Amino acid sequence: MEVSDLIARARDGQPRAVARLISMVENGSPRLREIMAELRTDRPHRARIIGLTGSPGVGKSTSTGMLVQAFRKRDKKVGVLAVDPSSPFTGGALLGDRVRMQDHACDPEVFIRSMASRGHLGGLSWATPQALRVLEAAGCEVILIETVGVGQAEVDIASLADTTVVLLAPGMGDGIQAAKAGILEIADVFVVNKADRDGAQATIRELRNMLALVERVWRPPIVPTVAYRGEGAEDVVNALDEHLAYLEESGELARRRQVRARDEIEAIALAALRSRFAHLHGDRRLDVLADRVLDGDLDPYTAADELMEAIG
Repeated sequence: MEVSDLIARARDGQPRAVARLISMVENGSPRLREIMAELRTDRPHRARIIGLTGSPGVGKSTSTGMLVQAFRKRDKKVGVLAVDPSSPFTGGALLGDRVRMQDHACDPEVFIRSMASRGHLGGLSWATPQALRVLEAAGCEVILIETVGVGQAEVDIASLADTTVVLLAPGMGDGIQAAKAGILEIADVFVVNKADRDGAQATIRELRNMLALVERVWRPPIVPTVAYRGEGAEDVVNALDEHLAYLEESGELARRRQVRARDEIEAIALAALRSRFAHLHGDRRLDVLADRVLDGDLDPYTAADELMEAIG
């Protein structure tokens, strides 16, 4: 099938076409450049992009399902990218291991896709920005990105999302870990899930105390939820709406999206550069430069400059 036909079907909201395009993006199809060119529009960034991250066990998938339901009540078409450390499902329309998501599997206005993180430190697949473009072209008004988890370097979701939601749960030591991992700096909204458990109020107090030490123009709200019962869903959506209003009024939304576009361009350029370097393994030019460095004729920086000139 021609790329133009596939994209036309995706724009009509056909799930199979959307799934196939995302698979082509994720697998680095030779037609990727053509796909991105066809997806270009004079009206980009129509979708709200909301990232959800948190340590394993805090209920990210359940919370994502809760938010899908809340946005569907507002008659929004919703896309979900769940970045998973394992291989992606080929079908792309259902996450079999995320039971909560199955509630929405038959809803034509919800598209759910699992993507492999491929070991990326930030918990996001390198193909995620392109997948976002596909979902936006398919008419998704809200796109939720659920990430692998939180760690020392797993904060790059903030560069993709308009709003970053950090999920915590009582009794998991998340407050201290959040401070260590720099999560306080990237969170736009905190959600304390499993708020019906002992220690929930203590977790909220700890977060408030930590936030009091951080100077930020936007002070992240802390929203308690019990996601498996849907409790707190409207409170979370209201907090997201308040943050969106702040972003638009302050000009921060435009700035974030410019940074996102810049990062995407840089990532594509670096990938192309890595591809060129991959072809140099066993290349005589590289061997000659290595010998000259070993012999003391060149320093490694000058050798690298010559290599860059050689590959153009």
